[in-house]
Amino acid sequence: MDRMFRVLGFWTGIFTVMFYLGDLDKTAMLFLAQTGFFVLLSYLKLSERMYMYVFGAYLTIFFAGFTYWTTFMMPLGAAE
Repeated sequence: MDRMFRVLGFWTGIFTVMFYLGDLDKTAMLFLAQTGFFVLLSYLKLSERMYMYVFGAYLTIFFAGFTYWTTFMMPLGAAE
């Protein structure tokens, strides 16, 4: 299970580079933080159950943040 968190860190790192090259600096920093989180977590040698709990908590926080952003922060209709 720790290897899967390294894979998540790899892919978020790839997205970090792509966002940075696309001049999306805030998004690149967000994904860089996620990359660091996943890579550091992968070296903790937790049990598989704990890795699943951490991933479930991560998804819960992500979905709550994404729902908040799309409900209250995104402009309605086509942005100019």
